[in-house]
Amino acid sequence: MPPSVQNRTDYASRLEHLRRRKEAQTQEKLRRQGYMNEDDYGMVLPPEDFTWQPKPNHPNGSFYGLQGWADNFCNLTECHPVYVDPMDALAGRYMVLLNRMRKCNWPPEFDYPELKSDQDRYGIISGIGNDAHFAPDYEIGLELGWGGLLAKVRQYRAQHGPDKAEFYDAEERVILAVQGWIRRTVEAVEAEAACQADPVLEANLREMAEVNRWLIEGPPRTLREACQWIAWFNMASRTYNRDGAGGQLDELLRPYYQRDRSEGRIDDEDAIFLLACLLLNDPHYYQLGGPAADGHDQTSHLSFLILEAAHRLKSTCNLTIRVHDGLDPRLLRKGVEYLLEDRKAWPRFSGDKALVEGFMRNGYSAELARRRIAVGCNWMALPGLEYTMNDTVKINVAKVLMAAFDEMMHDDNDNPSLDSLWQRFEKHLRQAVLCTARGIDVQLDHQHLNEPELVLNLLTHGPIERGLNVTNGGVDLYNMCVDGAALANVADSLAAIQSRIEEQKRITWQELAECLQADYPGVEGERVRLMMRTAPHYGEGDSLGDRWALRVSELFTWLVTEKPTPGGRRMIPGWFSWADTLRLGKQLGATPDGRRAGQPIAHGANPRPGFRADSAATAMVKAIAAIQPGYGNTAPVQLELDPCIAQCDEAVGIVSRLITTHFELGGTLFNINIVDAQQVLAAHKDPSQYPDLVVRVTGFTAYFANLSPDFRQLVVDRLVRGC
Repeated sequence: MPPSVQNRTDYASRLEHLRRRKEAQTQEKLRRQGYMNEDDYGMVLPPEDFTWQPKPNHPNGSFYGLQGWADNFCNLTECHPVYVDPMDALAGRYMVLLNRMRKCNWPPEFDYPELKSDQDRYGIISGIGNDAHFAPDYEIGLELGWGGLLAKVRQYRAQHGPDKAEFYDAEERVILAVQGWIRRTVEAVEAEAACQADPVLEANLREMAEVNRWLIEGPPRTLREACQWIAWFNMASRTYNRDGAGGQLDELLRPYYQRDRSEGRIDDEDAIFLLACLLLNDPHYYQLGGPAADGHDQTSHLSFLILEAAHRLKSTCNLTIRVHDGLDPRLLRKGVEYLLEDRKAWPRFSGDKALVEGFMRNGYSAELARRRIAVGCNWMALPGLEYTMNDTVKINVAKVLMAAFDEMMHDDNDNPSLDSLWQRFEKHLRQAVLCTARGIDVQLDHQHLNEPELVLNLLTHGPIERGLNVTNGGVDLYNMCVDGAALANVADSLAAIQSRIEEQKRITWQELAECLQADYPGVEGERVRLMMRTAPHYGEGDSLGDRWALRVSELFTWLVTEKPTPGGRRMIPGWFSWADTLRLGKQLGATPDGRRAGQPIAHGANPRPGFRADSAATAMVKAIAAIQPGYGNTAPVQLELDPCIAQCDEAVGIVSRLITTHFELGGTLFNINIVDAQQVLAAHKDPSQYPDLVVRVTGFTAYFANLSPDFRQLVVDRLVRGC
């Protein structure tokens, strides 16, 4: 067994070094690659003289299929720069996202022209050609190690015969490539140790080399080895296709921690440092606490150590606490304490009751539903058991509404009505859902020929056993996420139409249509825009806007769940816009809620900024709880709170009750930023002065300075306009 962490230097100073180095690396990415409106990946940039280009296997200059992906992944890992930091407990960083180096992410021979008209008309993000967005089961890899995974591939290749040989050859090559990457890193670590003057850091490097040498073939035996194995898998899967799903981290690592403690290899300070290094290596999405399959709470001492590690690290982080009736209340309290103290927008909180009961509506057992955990930006997954396309499929419901509006004004110009608009909206939304369903079938029918999941297949139950890619019959469960976007815009538009046109008769249908067509022009257009914008809003509390939001969500939910795709795949609805808030807004003209053409749509399931004068958090969480689709996917709360709340003696209790109340009402996911509005405004003006400011933008945390000006403005608007 490897030796314990002996003669350690001050862990606080080492973490400070690692954090500052990460911030410098993040600024270097900004300098060389530009703004990043997405997750803060653990990627570091390769040396500026590093050059590598993928080898195409298609006339269009891109690469596809088993051979293309295996060839390029293996070639890349053979020359991938190694990374060693003597202060770190873990070796390695990834430096290239292979999937972003393709010239085209979908083979032209599988084009789908019959869908493109409706995709454009309804603002559908189809998910076709998108990768990952389902969750691995790390327990498979922790049990087998790379050597055991290789033996498993070879075992099933022998059973299946030559017709599956290409699949198994590609999987084998991927494992061998990862082992080679680790082997080269071990050599670099040993070289670094040989010239290290500090005896404590030299000892750290020698243990690092021994840990990684063992992991080339063997499964992890200690906490350090387990953290390093997870880090290697994460680096390989990120390199391959940007995968970021984690797992139930406290349970995954608990056996290693308990064994190390009982055998005297480490103490809690050692464990915290190891965990912090894992969280620093890459901010994957991990869940803590929550129920096991049989319902008992999974909170352990290690759950608190993981929170403590993130607290000391003070960087971007994507930990989620699963809140259920049996949760150790100390874990919720500790999570809220760190949320308020560190102001780094973590942890998030997911609501077990609604998620479990919702997933059971799809015909699954409570035991299985409890195993479906928070491992993505807004999404849930059964680790290693299902394929989901989470957060890759979206319908811009505001574009659907405007298609219905335009059709009505063309067909019923002399007698438009709200009833006519709703009937047409239902017709167009049904058509949008059908187009989306057909796009899901295109993805599942062809993705194995486009981008096989050669890394994630390894930690999924079924693909290696069957010789089939996860998208192509490798698993039994296909629960396809379909997110609606722009709920607040649609609800507020319908409320404004009902209020200002049908009830108050302050404007005619034709006058509204002319204002929308010309984007509320001139003084009169601005008068109309403000009149529509100040109509009853979704989020005010039992308002006309709230009633329309519920009606829209119920219709969306019904249409998504009433039947599977034409190919027989189940669809599960949610409300979420991710970073597509800007993109979906740019494709949309002016809307009846007073939003101008091209402006961002409303964020996710949130009411729009300024939804009521007091911006009451309780009103927001009640409104979002009410519109939950209720089938096991989420419609998250995104809440901004001023740091002054932390000065209140009851702050932890107040925020905790807000979270638990939302979940009692049916909520599914709760994201909170603790941010000073003036600081954010100053950082928006000059981001370079605030390199360590972290915000939760949508479902992910990011350095504020790395966001584009337009994306920073979204965060500013949520603050300055009151949520």
